[in-house]
Amino acid sequence: MIAPAIRTEGLTKRFRSGQVAVDGIDLVVPRGAVYGFLGPNGSGKTTTIRMLLGLVRPTAGAAWLLDEQMPKAGGSVLPRVGALVEGPAFHPYLSGRANLVRLDSCDSTADPKTSRSRIDTSLDRVGLTAAAAKPYRQYSLGMKQRLGLAAALLRPRELLVLDEPTNGLDPQGTREVRHLIRELSAEGTTVLVSSHLLSEIEQVCTHIGIMGRGKLLAQAERQSLIADDDIRIVVTTTPDHVSDAAAVLTSLGLDATVDSVELQAQLGDTPPERVSAALVHAGVDLVGLDVRRRSLEQLFVELTGEGFDVAR
Repeated sequence: MIAPAIRTEGLTKRFRSGQVAVDGIDLVVPRGAVYGFLGPNGSGKTTTIRMLLGLVRPTAGAAWLLDEQMPKAGGSVLPRVGALVEGPAFHPYLSGRANLVRLDSCDSTADPKTSRSRIDTSLDRVGLTAAAAKPYRQYSLGMKQRLGLAAALLRPRELLVLDEPTNGLDPQGTREVRHLIRELSAEGTTVLVSSHLLSEIEQVCTHIGIMGRGKLLAQAERQSLIADDDIRIVVTTTPDHVSDAAAVLTSLGLDATVDSVELQAQLGDTPPERVSAALVHAGVDLVGLDVRRRSLEQLFVELTGEGFDVAR
């Protein structure tokens, strides 16, 4: 088996105050995955990311990036990893391009002969070519995020770790980042992305991990996390046919709940078309029929007990 791009065992961070920010998590990010890392504010996502990158030492447990243990293997591993954590920091009086030149020159593993072409490519990929000569201090928040992404992409990476990469971006910029993540994944890059934008996670991620109060509450492939074990059928009828509709659902072995003219039941293995056919055959007036699956947001609320108003 191919080793995961990221793996942790009992990874824990306890601060001097006694607060346990990350509590014994076993994270597994498969190679080639786009892993959505979700959780409410203070759930431990950013602290986890900082430990993975060797920016914070764990209190207990261990972490591996690209099958090498961190932080002792940081010197050999980190050149293969691109990261954007808690917003980028650059020299305010240098242009975007000059900032990237400075960063690239500090990387002893980068080829200086290809620096210019790599910088041009990274700026183009994040849509900053036209603003490359503009001083960083004049950049908007979204442009600063884009430059941070460009810095992470200065050379080919096996792994990208992105903390809120769409922070400050307009809808168009958000779509561009989503497209970029898909493009990088198609090229074989593994991506771990922490985000509070649920729709972005659902559209782009292949795997999901949900944090809550420092614990990893769930992780799996996206489809298996929101598996079809909680499909419900919602039938809307007229007041005169509520009892008839309930009788039909009962005859099909479905336990229906009734709210005014709306009936809901968990489908289980019953095909929805069988339900609709039975209702029509019984002469029930169908105003509406809807099949609802458990959403990622519902799962998040079930696990954390909180609404999806999250950041890092």
